Amino acid sequence: MRDEANTVTLDGSEGEGGGQMLRSSLSLSLVTGTPVRVVNVRAGRAKPGLLRQHLTALRAAAELSGARVEGAELGSREVLFAPGAVTPGAYTFRVGTAGSATLVMQTVLPALLRADGPSTVAFEGGTHNPMAPPYEFIARAFVPVINRMGPTVACALERAGFYPAGGGRFTMTVAPAKELARVELMERGAVRERSVVARVAGLSEGIAKRELAAAREVLGWEREEARVEVLPREQGPGNVVLVTVACEHATEVFARVGEKGRSAEAVGAAVAQEAAAWMAAEVPVGEHLADQLLLPMALSGGGRFVTTEPTLHTTTNARVIERFLPVAIGWELSRSGSSSHHSNQWTVTVRGR
Repeated sequence: MRDEANTVTLDGSEGEGGGQMLRSSLSLSLVTGTPVRVVNVRAGRAKPGLLRQHLTALRAAAELSGARVEGAELGSREVLFAPGAVTPGAYTFRVGTAGSATLVMQTVLPALLRADGPSTVAFEGGTHNPMAPPYEFIARAFVPVINRMGPTVACALERAGFYPAGGGRFTMTVAPAKELARVELMERGAVRERSVVARVAGLSEGIAKRELAAAREVLGWEREEARVEVLPREQGPGNVVLVTVACEHATEVFARVGEKGRSAEAVGAAVAQEAAAWMAAEVPVGEHLADQLLLPMALSGGGRFVTTEPTLHTTTNARVIERFLPVAIGWELSRSGSSSHHSNQWTVTVRGR
């Protein structure tokens, strides 16, 4: 495999060992124009190499920039990506399976935020996947923070897509900004809205009701804060439980996708416990949002937020970003949980070097 001059080489077996290293490196390659070579792609996973969603992200990044790519095939464990200039416009990217369409979106969005013109992009595939952010997280937790940085990003869900059938579709419009503004998320403020929604498509409504009962038992929320949503049968079979907490300065969305062999009660309780832990920690940014804010903050030259203890996913992402951009990303314990009422809080800082 031929290398280009000034290529950044990354070893996918380091750190978290999943697909995020590939996605982040593609995003960073697009925005900096720096070629990237990734070896041992997804070495830490049971099925290493490129799966359909990773291949779609790679091809999407290539289409945006007229990139030269080597290793763009299913199962490939080594990829070379040498981008050209990013071209804004109208695009459609299809995963072709229930692989995550939201992860493909996160790969191409950073390059469109500072592009020379607006873009409209449709993404087809899975919108609610076990190991990926659901559409609602993107629309309500992630995009509003991006919009505070100056661009205008808007999303619309046209059809849900669940594993294993897929078939979901959402669109995204991006009006870019020449420069991204620095953002800080240091406190979440008062709770303005909260809800737990159990959504089913092509499955019994009784499943959703049992999930809600289990979630409400954990959260202690009122009946009117919980609801069932029944989607058209052709969007299924599928099921997801979403807990949304909208606060003054930040919104978080927690999700669990129903899976065969896992009871409705277990699904409802699991997502409620994750949401309850975030609320108890009194932080504005949950662990998944923390992971995803690093790259846009690095593009803006800095930023700061308070979160729970950074995960291996987050620290791996930080190291990848530092290979491409003149920033340093650090975290420090800002409050130690000394009682059952308080959890540890960490302050994550992105600084220009």
